[in-house]
Amino acid sequence: MVQVSGAHLRSRHGVDDPVVVVDDINPLGSTRHLWMHSMLAMELDTLRDEARDLLDETSTLRRTLHRWPELGNDLPVTRETVLGALDGLPLGVTLHETTSGIAALLDGGKPGPTVLLRGDMDALPLKEDTGLDFESATEGQMHACGHDTHTAMLVGAAKLLSARRADIPGRVLFMFQPGEEGHGGAQFMIDEGLLDPGPAADGSDSPVTGAYALHITSNLPTGWIATKGGSIMASADTMLITVTGRGGHASQPHHALDPIPIACEIVQAIQMMVTRTIDVFDPSVVTVGRITAGTTNNVIPEKAVIEGTIRAISESTRKKVTDGIRRVAEGVSAAHDAQVTVEFLDGYPVTSNNAGAADFALGVVKDLIGENQTVRLPNPVMGAEDFSYVLNQVPGAMLFLGGTSPDRNPNTAAPNHSNRVLFDEAAMVNGIAVYSAMALRHLTPAT
Repeated sequence: MVQVSGAHLRSRHGVDDPVVVVDDINPLGSTRHLWMHSMLAMELDTLRDEARDLLDETSTLRRTLHRWPELGNDLPVTRETVLGALDGLPLGVTLHETTSGIAALLDGGKPGPTVLLRGDMDALPLKEDTGLDFESATEGQMHACGHDTHTAMLVGAAKLLSARRADIPGRVLFMFQPGEEGHGGAQFMIDEGLLDPGPAADGSDSPVTGAYALHITSNLPTGWIATKGGSIMASADTMLITVTGRGGHASQPHHALDPIPIACEIVQAIQMMVTRTIDVFDPSVVTVGRITAGTTNNVIPEKAVIEGTIRAISESTRKKVTDGIRRVAEGVSAAHDAQVTVEFLDGYPVTSNNAGAADFALGVVKDLIGENQTVRLPNPVMGAEDFSYVLNQVPGAMLFLGGTSPDRNPNTAAPNHSNRVLFDEAAMVNGIAVYSAMALRHLTPAT
């Protein structure tokens, strides 16, 4: 018996080719398979070498972006920097109008579908305290989530893939996205037609059949890659609960209706509701981040306001939790004869990887960097991502790229969104190579 082993390679239709087990194999067929496997391995080695050659210029671009961070959907300096880095490449560039988004399309030399690669570009509103030579020069703004590395790696992948343009059967759509940090930049780009790039240059159909994104994290060693099928990141909604009582003198609470203890009881009841009614295998996190009430120590205020965030990894739990919060807030308030309003601001939906696409990506990564640096995550991450909007329409996957250098412990390193977070630029070699390999394998499935 001969078993042909190795990664499952995804077809253009998103179906994994199964591992083939045969009892009687044609020697010529066996030789052909081994030859193809050898050619794929050589191609991946070449990708890694070329990505390594791009590290210096990729790091230079990353440091420029890091030094001049911008927030939200309007990133004029960042956009011009990216366009300058892409200048001279054989890309059809579309500048989005509602945001600073850039859609750069590489037409391959042969007909085929389109694969999308995403890199987000925006920063966060906090003061940087890393002490880096290229520390942010913009007061109160910092690339604390590594989007500068994402953008630089995607430019590197554009350069690497452009050099292979003639042999690519299909197209690669590079999505340089603003406004990931709570501003919904991905949805704005989708609304402007990002996922409908039209026919190929020769007039043939070339729909977007796959979408992939990398996100750097300080929770993994440098260069490691991790992902999973299904829910990989949570939804993120905001709750605002306003309890209205009657104001009065602090020495006479019986003549008032104090909203503060009612608000405190609501907070406690919400936590009880989550732990007692939500399935631990389909979890939710509800955190109250702020309670606002009163003006001084001897006045009972009329109102108390509760603000918090709600995370869930399925749409059913997301709805169950919001329904539960409303029920609890209204019930507790009614028990004390107070009035209450409950508002929810919908945030990003659950980020859900297509199971086949996640398996495909893990297979590519194992072949590219080795099994010892490839991790299948056991559980989702409770952060949120607006790449979810893309994955709701196109099968694909988000992957995490480790960015903590060997001299630091990922378990104690400053996390993403910290004013002290550090990312090892050496990780970008694997990032560039993985972006490129996923695109090439998606468009050129093994036969």
